[in-house]
Amino acid sequence: MDRRMFLKGSALAAAGLSIVPRHVLGGPGYQAPSDTLNIAGIGVGGRGASNLNAMISENIVAICDVDYRHVDRTLRTRDGAVAERFAALHEAYEQAERYADFRRMLDDLSGTLDAVVVSTPDHLHAVAAMEALQRGLHVYVEKPLTRTVREARALRDAADTQDVVTQMGNQGHTHPDGRRAIEWVWGGAIGTVQEIHAWTDRPANWWPQGVSRPADSMTPPDGLRWDLFLGPAPDVPYHTAYHPFRWRGWLDYGTGALGDMGTHILDHAVWALDLGAPTEVWGSSNGFGRDHAERVSWPSVETVHYTFGRGGRPPVTVTWYDGGLLPPRPHALPPDVPLVRTLGPDEDGPAPSSGGAIWVGDEGVLMHDTYGRNPRLYPTELEATAADAPQRLPRIDTSHQMNWVEACKGRAVASCPFDYAAPLTETLLLGSVALQAGVPLRYDPRSMTIPNAPAAEPYLRRDARGEWSL
Repeated sequence: MDRRMFLKGSALAAAGLSIVPRHVLGGPGYQAPSDTLNIAGIGVGGRGASNLNAMISENIVAICDVDYRHVDRTLRTRDGAVAERFAALHEAYEQAERYADFRRMLDDLSGTLDAVVVSTPDHLHAVAAMEALQRGLHVYVEKPLTRTVREARALRDAADTQDVVTQMGNQGHTHPDGRRAIEWVWGGAIGTVQEIHAWTDRPANWWPQGVSRPADSMTPPDGLRWDLFLGPAPDVPYHTAYHPFRWRGWLDYGTGALGDMGTHILDHAVWALDLGAPTEVWGSSNGFGRDHAERVSWPSVETVHYTFGRGGRPPVTVTWYDGGLLPPRPHALPPDVPLVRTLGPDEDGPAPSSGGAIWVGDEGVLMHDTYGRNPRLYPTELEATAADAPQRLPRIDTSHQMNWVEACKGRAVASCPFDYAAPLTETLLLGSVALQAGVPLRYDPRSMTIPNAPAAEPYLRRDARGEWSL
């Protein structure tokens, strides 16, 4: 019996029998070794540090990153509140085995690892997650799940064949605010939902988009494995325009503002209304760089329009705005209520104006911030009716990351597994396909084709470089 099966058996036995309380064996708060996952982090210099920090109760066996200078800036050289926040992870970082190539790490630690956390740039999500799935490991992948539509489908199919727990890093799916908002809608608080508008202020002031490739090239700094950063992407010279962090704006590595924040802002609408695949998608933008034909950088300003036919149920339209664009004000929204809400001094959440959504029903509107936070109803008289909406979704009393950890141990159900996350990702990335195609698309999810515009189908996938194919 391998260690992963032992963990599952122990968790199931604990659910049915109470033999000896853990605190009797090890004191209050004691966590037995058999209750601890052996986890490896792939990509730990940015979002990965936060993910592993949330799982610090587990055994961080190994870490993998292509640029340990960048990791050091996060976990070694920062001070003040940041240093205090990552203090426990700093100790784990010093003790963990280190790798640059996640494939070698997974080979070396075969039989030791239980789970991996993938927090790389978007273009590496699918290949890293697939390597872990094929080894029977539990997998947590940051949003968006993948860079392309076909990669999302491939990961969902692979996860279906393995007895593992998967999760996409979509924190709002776990937060109670979004779950209560969904229950309001299910309870009829705003009537029949007809349209949804969602927006983010990114990429403005976050990273460049709508730009051309650098005309010059640079020598990679010592310690950066540029070849491993590129992975399946085309072989281009290193430049600071790509790494660190700015990769999100480039088609080769990121998915732009829609892929970055659409998951957090459109998730609850897709969930609550069971939208399924869109029947039509089209987009408009200010272009992919100074030379539009170059197609290397996502537009800096864009809108994407989705229509969901919903199989005979009332259709729903969804419109996405980014780069500073905002939706029109619905008539039900009082004139003194701003579209962009400024957080109060005691509120915890994204920066003011970072994004939100408006759901327009035939009896009123629902507004919420990024992650589904701070839901509110207009006219405000609807709040009294919504208060009586029954609770239909369970509340999760751990972080999104620890929800996955507990699910790996058989003690919880993963909040956002790949069988939900992959279709959500497909829907979002179809917007990116429409932007590149420049024409309205009618997508067939069964065959994964675009019958009305077959010339757009190459945008559903990508040709991987060398040995990096799925």
